[in-house]
Amino acid sequence: MTKNSEINGKITKNEISLFKFLLFFIFLFFCTNHLFSQDSIPEKKDLTEEKTMQFQEFFFKALSEKSIENYQKAIENLESCNQILENQVAVFFEFSKNYLFLNNTALAKEYIERALLKESKNLWMLKHLVSIHERDLNFSEALKIQEKIVAINPKQRESLVRLYFLNNQFKEVLSLLDVLEVEGSISSDLKLFRDRLKKSKQPEIKEVILTDFDGLKLQFKTDKSYKILEEILQKSETTPDSLLKYSNEGIALFPSQPFLYLQNGKALNHLKEFKKALLSLKSGLDFVIDEKMKAIFYDEIAKAYNGLGNTVEEKKYLQKATNLKS
Repeated sequence: MTKNSEINGKITKNEISLFKFLLFFIFLFFCTNHLFSQDSIPEKKDLTEEKTMQFQEFFFKALSEKSIENYQKAIENLESCNQILENQVAVFFEFSKNYLFLNNTALAKEYIERALLKESKNLWMLKHLVSIHERDLNFSEALKIQEKIVAINPKQRESLVRLYFLNNQFKEVLSLLDVLEVEGSISSDLKLFRDRLKKSKQPEIKEVILTDFDGLKLQFKTDKSYKILEEILQKSETTPDSLLKYSNEGIALFPSQPFLYLQNGKALNHLKEFKKALLSLKSGLDFVIDEKMKAIFYDEIAKAYNGLGNTVEEKKYLQKATNLKS
């Protein structure tokens, strides 16, 4: 190799290195605004060029592994990031997202709360915390966080409708929907939902005194409250006959509760009553305003079509569920 080619080779390598370095910080600049990107990039610190490049490599690897659903590998790369530069909001946020994908809500919550200590008004992170509470079925905490989000950005009020509903706060649901209609910001689906809700009987929420299964069933005989029924159904998921019995009774008592139709459909699918399952599940969809729950309905509908040997409809509803989950 000639001297000139050696020099040219060195220049080429340096240029590539410099280009990657500059690219990282350009990417960093555009991604630090969390309001516009959920995959946030850490803030710049005083690091050597070598350490910065190492951090960049591990962080982008983490994003790449997450994108192909290798969540544990993503976490390993984030741990390497944390060793180079500790206590970064973006790294904590990514930890939380990957742990949530792995259904480890405890660690997902721990990491997002660490991040929020540094950026308490970050809307993307607050929304993520809502998702964690919803995964845990802790709708009361989810509602509190959503109210914080609305205080920061009132345009996020529509999400309160779903959380009020999941917390059985039906007066608040109807009141908010009326306000949204006056402002001209209510969708046709929400209008339809409001009208159905007004016509239906709303459950009376009472404290559940007994928590064991037999005790709950005994209490439900004299106290037909939705809260007790919900507890019974959750404890009946492995016994389809019981699930069918109480979900049928629940639908008669509280016909606007989508959870009851979902449990009813699950029981009927398990008992191979696929046509009845479809009827129940599609009836319940009229009361679903949450996309996550709608995806669960679609999955269950796909199971019913599978049982009927209708692969075309099965694939259609599986695709609908996938689209909502993505």
